[in-house]
Amino acid sequence: MKFTEEHEWLLVDGDLVVVGITEHAAEQLGDVVFVELPEPETQVTKGDEVCVIESVKAASDILAPLDGEIVAVNEALVENPALVNEDPQGDAWFFKMKIDDMSALDGFMTEDEYKDFIG
Repeated sequence: MKFTEEHEWLLVDGDLVVVGITEHAAEQLGDVVFVELPEPETQVTKGDEVCVIESVKAASDILAPLDGEIVAVNEALVENPALVNEDPQGDAWFFKMKIDDMSALDGFMTEDEYKDFIG
């Protein structure tokens, strides 16, 4: 798993990258009550807003961590937004994307580096 400074996690799954938010981010948000997901087959550029999360505390955007195409979204989050709080680094992934350059993942933090970052 790789981690971004925006508190997203990235997991390589074959030729796709699965994207979600970290446990730390879920804790900071509080109880998630709404999730808006992107449409599959959407082309994104790193930094684009692709998801909206609303919690009892705040609204937050999930940004595209890399250039590529959204190929799948986790519809379970729309039905059950609380899943983000229950299993943020597992079943509560937000989207899967096919990225333009897999070597771009090398620029992200490891789990230990992320723990230092939030520490």
